[in-house]
Amino acid sequence: MSRDCLFCRIAEGSERADIVYSDPDVIVIRDIHPRAPVHLLVIPRQHVGSADEVEDPSVWSSLMNAAVRVARDMGLCAGGYRLVVNCGAGAGQTVFHLHVHLLAGRVFQWPPG
Repeated sequence: MSRDCLFCRIAEGSERADIVYSDPDVIVIRDIHPRAPVHLLVIPRQHVGSADEVEDPSVWSSLMNAAVRVARDMGLCAGGYRLVVNCGAGAGQTVFHLHVHLLAGRVFQWPPG
């Protein structure tokens, strides 16, 4: 854990967030600057700066399992949802702790951005 990392502080409970799901490996919170009617962040409790720093593949398994579970529990599957990982500042990553954006509630376009 990094004391300088916002998501580490949220994961340990010292920083407030709207948590919609939590398990021993992952937390899911509402994004404070949503880009869709549903915009959640799926975050590993373990500090990993970005996708290219993941050494343990179980991190990905935990993230994806939590994302799908929350999507199902919130009834998002029928309308569709998008999962996005930004890797590095050039891709739009602003908090350097790995996280997956779960977006839903509107029609998305391709290509994005």
